[in-house]
Amino acid sequence: MGMGDENMEDIEIARSIKKLPIQKVLERVPLFQNHATFYGNDMAKIDPWQIETTHRGKLILVTAISPTPYGEGKTTVSIGLHDAFRKLGKNSLLTLREPSLGPVFGMKGGATGGGYSQVVPMDEINLHFTGDFHAITAANNLLCAAIDNHLYFGNALNIDPQTICFQRCLDMNDRSLRTVTIGQSSVREVERKEHFQITAASEIMTIFCLSRSLADLRKRLERIVVAYTYDGKEVYAKDLHVVGSMMVLLKNSMMPNLVQTLEGNPVLIHGGPFANIAHGCNSIIATDLALKASDYCITEAGFGADLGAEKFLDIKCPVLGDHPSCLVLVATIKAFKYNAGVLKEDILKEDVTSVERGLDNLKAHVENLQKYHIPLVVVLNRYESDTDREIAVVKSYCDSLRLPFAITTSYRDGGNGAIALARIVADLVTEENHYQPLQTKDQTLMEKIALLAHEVYHAEDVIYSDTALKKLQELEKKGHNYLPICVAKTQYSLSDNPKLLGNPRGFTLHVTDLCLYHGAGFVTVLLGNILTMPGLPNHPNYEKIDLVDDQVVGLS
Repeated sequence: MGMGDENMEDIEIARSIKKLPIQKVLERVPLFQNHATFYGNDMAKIDPWQIETTHRGKLILVTAISPTPYGEGKTTVSIGLHDAFRKLGKNSLLTLREPSLGPVFGMKGGATGGGYSQVVPMDEINLHFTGDFHAITAANNLLCAAIDNHLYFGNALNIDPQTICFQRCLDMNDRSLRTVTIGQSSVREVERKEHFQITAASEIMTIFCLSRSLADLRKRLERIVVAYTYDGKEVYAKDLHVVGSMMVLLKNSMMPNLVQTLEGNPVLIHGGPFANIAHGCNSIIATDLALKASDYCITEAGFGADLGAEKFLDIKCPVLGDHPSCLVLVATIKAFKYNAGVLKEDILKEDVTSVERGLDNLKAHVENLQKYHIPLVVVLNRYESDTDREIAVVKSYCDSLRLPFAITTSYRDGGNGAIALARIVADLVTEENHYQPLQTKDQTLMEKIALLAHEVYHAEDVIYSDTALKKLQELEKKGHNYLPICVAKTQYSLSDNPKLLGNPRGFTLHVTDLCLYHGAGFVTVLLGNILTMPGLPNHPNYEKIDLVDDQVVGLS
């Protein structure tokens, strides 16, 4: 089955199952009653500021081995696990990230699961949804406009235009905007280089997702470092008197969005930072709300565990004030073969030897996750092409490590396909938990980079570009050592080279640049050739998407 066929099958499955009115879905979460604003019949926003309770559910984090072009189905597994919990009579809630239009029309596609484990309405969620991304983009670019407007009217803050470090953004893959020249239309304007980011990588997105309240949002927006003065002092967003207007743009978007699975179970979708260039987790507000309203809050972190899970555990958890009681590590037979170098034309053929070699990647992620001292289960997302002999290799490996192991078929069977996984997770969340982050405030920025390089990516050495080393020294001099680091690198390898598959060792990491996200509360460290504005592939998804007889086709 080709990718296009899978997309069409997902659409047909979603259309064949009758959705519940969102009011009926709301009834399944009593705590949300009387706190919803409805967006038609299929979506609602939940006002978190009016909900008070001392209840606190268990947090379950779904992550994965290194991603491949075939997709590991992390979202599909998360949805299936949620539906399975509900089938077992357990009060669960699922919290996911919002899709970005860039991947939807680019290469990766949408982010609403697949088969019989989907969240709906798929087309609305993958496109405009309730407007959160638009609001984030507008707030970001309003701040940028305020910076240039300040320069135009005399530059009372003494900003050095060459040091402006807050960038415009757009929720679309557009490589032509990576470097542009602005300020050319008037002699009073300051002509300078500008570098667009995709919205999912912007600091406003990270602030949106890490803020605990509207008051916290305001404080974080105020302390964004936008530039430096000619004498080296930091200039903050609050100095431009624009934060109030940014708050107005973001106010309604800060309320999490309620939708449903194909089985009618409630899902909160809110915020959408990428994990390869941002921190890769849904909003603190949505996660906190789900923990208050359920006994089991299931969430996921983007891309492989070396990116999404590390950032969830080192950046999000300290802000959330909570941590997972169980980690779910998703793997596929196709991914093992890919990591062993199997070509696309052979990926569906039985190849036990390649699966054994590909287990090296699973080994790396298991070792990394065990450093956080949280109960862990490995789940194989089974495809029709997987054979019993191939699966037996994976199970035997997990048995040798005394790791719980489950198989899920939730793409084909919905919640019924994840019942075994749900039972294992329900047991694991009751086990002893000794969570501790790898990054700590008493480490310097350079020590944190070295820590992740050796402990998570398994690099032998780290080298810095002149630009990166200079910025690192300046950040440490200005007292920003206490901030965690958020690594931006390729998702396809544990290294910064996408061609080094499996479990590479003995390589060198290349730190090319650093960016202070002072409002978000971390320092972004760019490795290798990573870019914060993706480009479109030769044959993008937008070639397959169309509107036929008022129905969206090709979108999944």
